[in-house]
Amino acid sequence: MNDLLCDGFQEAVNEYLIRHKSILDVLSKLSESSGRVNRAVAKAVTSCGCIRIDAAKQSIPADIGSLASIRDYMRDHVEGELCEYCTEILEDEIGRTLFYLAALCNVLDLNLYNILLKEQERVTCLGIFNFS
Repeated sequence: MNDLLCDGFQEAVNEYLIRHKSILDVLSKLSESSGRVNRAVAKAVTSCGCIRIDAAKQSIPADIGSLASIRDYMRDHVEGELCEYCTEILEDEIGRTLFYLAALCNVLDLNLYNILLKEQERVTCLGIFNFS
């Protein structure tokens, strides 16, 4: 089922992307859309205020029992929750980024679903040793 969704999305992008077919266009649009995601997060903090960034050095005790327990001490530095408006904006911007990611896959004759499967396998195989 998921492969149908992913393949269908990639096919729709291939069908409806007309103006920016060149790999150079796709790369620049992908980069631009990624920047717009970053900007939307910044606007949620600075303009709306629905979320707040409270960043500091991660504090991990020296006597930690295991590598797996590090997760308990790591913070994402985000306080609050996205409001409905900011959620909608971010979903739109992330969707646009996915659009151009699928377009890049199309230009390079790559299957997005297969890439997702390989990445999921890598992450689950490496588990906590995947330091991404």
